[in-house]
Amino acid sequence: MGPLPPSTDDRLIWDMWEAQFRLPVATVADEVGTFRALGNGPLTTEDLAAAIGVDARALGIHLGALASSGLVEKRDGRWLATPAARTWLHPEAEGYWGGFIARFRQTEPLHAKLLETLRTGKRPADAVSGGPEWERGTMSAETARQIAAFMHAHSMAPAKGAAVQSIFREIGSVMDVGCGSGVYGIAFARENPQLAVTLLDLKEMCAEAAGYVARAGLSDRVKTNPANMFEEDWPTGHDAHFFANVFHDWSEETNLLLAKKSFAALPSGGRILLSEILMNDDLAGPWHAAAFSLLMLLGTLGKQYSLPEFRAILEEAGFVDVQAVRTGGGYYSLVSARKP
Repeated sequence: MGPLPPSTDDRLIWDMWEAQFRLPVATVADEVGTFRALGNGPLTTEDLAAAIGVDARALGIHLGALASSGLVEKRDGRWLATPAARTWLHPEAEGYWGGFIARFRQTEPLHAKLLETLRTGKRPADAVSGGPEWERGTMSAETARQIAAFMHAHSMAPAKGAAVQSIFREIGSVMDVGCGSGVYGIAFARENPQLAVTLLDLKEMCAEAAGYVARAGLSDRVKTNPANMFEEDWPTGHDAHFFANVFHDWSEETNLLLAKKSFAALPSGGRILLSEILMNDDLAGPWHAAAFSLLMLLGTLGKQYSLPEFRAILEEAGFVDVQAVRTGGGYYSLVSARKP
């Protein structure tokens, strides 16, 4: 008996993979003094960063993970250690587990990397991601192959979940910006026979994506457009621009640049679409988004954003009607907005 048809729910795999961050984000907090400071009283992210000498942006990402692990909570904009953390993780508490968890500072590889990013706000020197290549605007064919395989594997479920959304039955063409392997464009074309798809990425990545498209038998409907999305003009004439796991790689300022380029290239009534795992509005979880945000901290210039944060970026670029819907593709949501 062959394999069953793929599910669009890959949360089991995500949960297994993201479990690796549970312990090291707590051992880092123990080392820098997060639990001591928040066990003594509530603090804003900025005040806590100043008190323990770490980068405020990185600390916000760490705090989101700690909150979704039940170790800190956020009330009225300030963070406070939970009763469990005050009992077992405050260095002056009778039940302090410090003597036990300190050992894992040396044996847990992610501890040192997370500690470095928390203190500096920068990626570790040996960061493994596609971020630096995209920032340089070029990559080797081998790097493109590796990135495409990585992205294709974890994007299959959300691509299938996004492809069945009604918006793709209502438009005639979509441009997938920063397409990676083309996994989303392939899913869109398979599910929506009327849809023409353009894949835009660096030339090396487009060459790799073309192979995935050819193997899917969709070369007649899914085309590639090699370009540097930051520096070159975008082709016009598309009804929608789609970004999957792109905005989470970059800062708010860079995302605003991308949103403005999209706005300029779209016709009136055109749509911008973002497939992302969203943080809660208060940035205090959920775990699956917070852990993914830690990965972004380790390898990119971005993080996982909340819907209000995306709304602020998209509305500043000129878009209206910003909304989000869970797609059924595991933990992913589809954020959409319209050009007036």
